[in-house]
Amino acid sequence: MENNRTYTILNIADLVNVDFSQVGETNENTIRKSIDKTQFVIKYNTTPTFISDGSVIPIQVLNHTEVLDLMNTSKWSEDIPE
Repeated sequence: MENNRTYTILNIADLVNVDFSQVGETNENTIRKSIDKTQFVIKYNTTPTFISDGSVIPIQVLNHTEVLDLMNTSKWSEDIPE
């Protein structure tokens, strides 16, 4: 179930260390990036080895509700003119 996933914010520099076979995204083109392109989010059910072994250090680890709130901030979403 989607709501049981863990969402992790990472620095864009760590993108090269992400094993996409261990996360819910398929490649670099399917990740959500911050507006300034300095961070991105991945989702998973089981902690990926690149995080558990310390190869990649998360900026934030969030649940579904928390990530939805974050995605609605100006750092992650642009205002759409009416």
